[in-house]
Amino acid sequence: MKVLVLGAGVAGVCSAYYLAKQGHSVTVIDRLEGSAMETSFGNAGQVSFGYASPWAAPGIPLKAAKWLFAEHPPFSFKPDGSLYQLQWMLKMWANCTPAHYKINKERMVRVADYSRKCLAKLREDTHIQYEARQKGTLQLFRTDEQMAASEADMRVLQEMGVAFQLLGRDQLSSAEPALELVKEKFVGGLRSPDDETGDCRLFTLALTKMAEELGVEFRFNESIQQIQRQGDSITGVISNNQLITADAYLVCLGSWSRPLLRNIAPIPVYPLKGYSITVPIADPDFAPQSTLLDESYKIALTRFDNRIRVGGMAEVAGFDKTLNPKRQATLLMVLNDLFPKASHEKTDVNFWTGLRPKTPDSVPIIGKGPAKNLYLNTGHGTLGWTMSTGSARLIADIISGNEPEIRVDDLNLSRYQ
Repeated sequence: MKVLVLGAGVAGVCSAYYLAKQGHSVTVIDRLEGSAMETSFGNAGQVSFGYASPWAAPGIPLKAAKWLFAEHPPFSFKPDGSLYQLQWMLKMWANCTPAHYKINKERMVRVADYSRKCLAKLREDTHIQYEARQKGTLQLFRTDEQMAASEADMRVLQEMGVAFQLLGRDQLSSAEPALELVKEKFVGGLRSPDDETGDCRLFTLALTKMAEELGVEFRFNESIQQIQRQGDSITGVISNNQLITADAYLVCLGSWSRPLLRNIAPIPVYPLKGYSITVPIADPDFAPQSTLLDESYKIALTRFDNRIRVGGMAEVAGFDKTLNPKRQATLLMVLNDLFPKASHEKTDVNFWTGLRPKTPDSVPIIGKGPAKNLYLNTGHGTLGWTMSTGSARLIADIISGNEPEIRVDDLNLSRYQ
């Protein structure tokens, strides 16, 4: 079968790789000059299978209102002039109930845990290199209230058979030795020992080469202008004023999925703006060993070989990609608060912003689209890197007509209908 994949981020490249492994003729189109040049370029670096949690959670609407007046808000809102922005926000608030949270959490953990197994198998089979570490993730709690709120997450993890450890203040340094200097700032933490880290862009570039060796054709610097539909079938994609046809079409365009599909079917994906900084390590003994998640600021700190990536925050502001210096200040503040000796005070800082494709329930859209030969693998939000291999393997099986290894019927677009 000839499959046309739209998008060369980590979701698109992983999908192309698994489709090629299953014997399909695959072409990937992207408007930029290479793979992983957009959202996959500078994300936080954590591969957090155990930390897959919806942003739409109980209490978030009230917290969001308070964050609007905070000095270092993890969430902010800026009107983009569209009615859709308000509609999306209302749908997200509607998911902030205990019942919806449990359902969405289970779906996310299901995909994430499957992705853990797929990534481990891929690494075993290919020996792919991307500055990977398999040392777990530690979610840090600064208050007793945060610690207590984690009980709901632990129940879901236990039901799903996902390993976790609840650590007290004096146990934090057993996972992250450098925290011994600042442990008094925290009451404890939730550790996911099976979580990993790695540079998503390095991974995607390496997998692009492996996909090319399998025969995948990558067409970069091509603007995807329109998807053509006749009846219940897609008949082609117009890119750079040229019609490209295939047997199946897979949309992996992240935040740009909805604009492209607006004339075919509305999909509830909205760009959630995030930021990251990358700094060189001054002293490895005082740097993080893996990934930490500061629950108060919703910021992740990840160790690469010789660098630290700090990323987070969420701005509901449309497709605005301007760099806000206040966000850089927040990221540096959290880095210095947790690891004051990890980097030089005047070190070079690489400041970046990207748009995460977010659904109202935080669960990705994986499965058949609104036409019989149209498929979707998008809407992963802040966990595209975490869910990349699992969601790609699932969509490859769906397109191939194979029985997926986990339940997928509640992951497709129909759940919003």
